[in-house]
Amino acid sequence: MKKILTLTTILFLSANLLLAQGNKHFTFHGTIEYDKSSNMWAMLQKLINKDNESWYQPMFDQYKKNKPQFKVLKSTLKFADNQTLFTPIEPEYTPNNFGDELPMAVQNNTIFTDYNTGISTSQKKVFEETFLVKDTTRHIKWKLTGESREIAGYNCRRANGLILDSIYVVAFYTDEIPVSGGPESFNGLPGMILGVALPHENITWFATKVTEQPVDEKSFMAPKKGKAGNNKSFLTVLQNAMKDWGETYAKQYLKGFSL
Repeated sequence: MKKILTLTTILFLSANLLLAQGNKHFTFHGTIEYDKSSNMWAMLQKLINKDNESWYQPMFDQYKKNKPQFKVLKSTLKFADNQTLFTPIEPEYTPNNFGDELPMAVQNNTIFTDYNTGISTSQKKVFEETFLVKDTTRHIKWKLTGESREIAGYNCRRANGLILDSIYVVAFYTDEIPVSGGPESFNGLPGMILGVALPHENITWFATKVTEQPVDEKSFMAPKKGKAGNNKSFLTVLQNAMKDWGETYAKQYLKGFSL
């Protein structure tokens, strides 16, 4: 009798699990709203060294008195037909203060990615110039973990990875949105990335809202304006422009424009 009850219980739980999976809702098109949060105090502190501290430290101290620790910027990601369009939302203020133009803390990229072809088209604003960079999608080596959390109403699973050879990335993705994309150029997981953290760079992106709706084809196109090139030629231009900047500044700016 006990064996019969145990078997009945297993069958009941299995049936409920299958039913739950069958009722799982998938989102195939819509718009995701993200907040990018930058810890400005930590980012600016890293730029101070023995060669510049006499003038940089007072500016940094003044910044801490007048500016919040975290700078938050907004963006959207439209997705449909296994394609995505990442678009920064212009801040209401005009960046003109110390630290405002640090590339890691702003949003310079409008990115259209077609995961059917594996091609990404990025419009990048670098100082007074605009570049149009077309290349294959970024390859990130991910390691899936058992950790999970809810983001914007979706159950997400954690993955860890590396970009630009040395930058540690933590991402949270959901298979309820079956598109292998995410904010900026983050991709390559079995579902949409709704949260990203670069712990050592003091930056995060997290979705605040997902709206399931058809995507307007007229507003869902790759950018077309800018000086054409690929990732390699773009990096060469940046390196040549910053060769006299000094290692500390050049390294931070190259990271920011390469994300």
